[in-house]
Amino acid sequence: MGERMARSWDKHGLIYAPSGQHGFDQSHCHKPTPLQVDEHTLRLYFGTRCAKGQTRTTFVDVDAQDPSRVSYVHDRPVLDLGTLGAFDDSGANVSCVVRVGERVYMYFIGWNPSTTVHTRNAIGLAISDDNGQTFTRAYDGAVLDRSKDEPFYTGAVDVMKTDDGFLMWYTSGSAWKLINGKPEIFYHIKFAHSRDGIDWVRDNVTCIPPAHEFEATARPSVIWRDGLFHMWYSRRDLREFRLDPKRGYRGGYATSSDGRHWQRCDEELGLEVSPSGWDSDAIAYPYVLPQGARDLLFYNGNGFGRTGMGWASRSA
Repeated sequence: MGERMARSWDKHGLIYAPSGQHGFDQSHCHKPTPLQVDEHTLRLYFGTRCAKGQTRTTFVDVDAQDPSRVSYVHDRPVLDLGTLGAFDDSGANVSCVVRVGERVYMYFIGWNPSTTVHTRNAIGLAISDDNGQTFTRAYDGAVLDRSKDEPFYTGAVDVMKTDDGFLMWYTSGSAWKLINGKPEIFYHIKFAHSRDGIDWVRDNVTCIPPAHEFEATARPSVIWRDGLFHMWYSRRDLREFRLDPKRGYRGGYATSSDGRHWQRCDEELGLEVSPSGWDSDAIAYPYVLPQGARDLLFYNGNGFGRTGMGWASRSA
């Protein structure tokens, strides 16, 4: 049995917040997602919003040893809005990137507005043949969407390539709950697997069940180390989470020997909100990248990425 990772993270502050100078990047660095481009460079993909509130994916390049040092800011979307009428015609936000041979697979969240509820989400796939510089959608349709068993919502995923295929942990909505007369999605993290990374088998396995009837868990980040899967994720309350910082996003942590059945160890996360500043109200969407003798963690703070993205590190 492997060892759990009950060690605190050292925070290093803010990396980047959008300036709006390119038009499409008026606000937010939503869900920072790293790719090791080469020995010296990390590429951080994220979703950014235009003046209409529509999300497109872009990136910045940072120093691999000191991600606080931004070396390049991409001036256009690497993934723009989808085809009119498709699942992602109103938003396309990166969720994870995976190397598959010489290619890079980007799994992203496609968004449509709805009428009775505020959002419809599904997961798409885009592929890069130039080390993550540009991406092309594999399909106009989603590779993971609502289904007969999961009819309400499909959100952020993390995908791991293995010798036998692919493993996925994804956000699944089990209900829309009325909170003060307004529908809020009640979601948690589930498991799927695939031979090709495109067609997914979902066994209706809940990995991170909610701690109470108003807790949502989302945006998994999973690594394998020393005989265990380790997952970091976001958790928050459905009630007043936009207004009350104590009910907003915090990080979570869990371990598993098989990737399906998990033990929650949130108290061992070792990453808390700051007394003041850009992450004083929330720790949102933590994503972990092992890097030799240390681990890097990228995350959003206040306002669901409105204040930008930052990082933390610890010894591996």
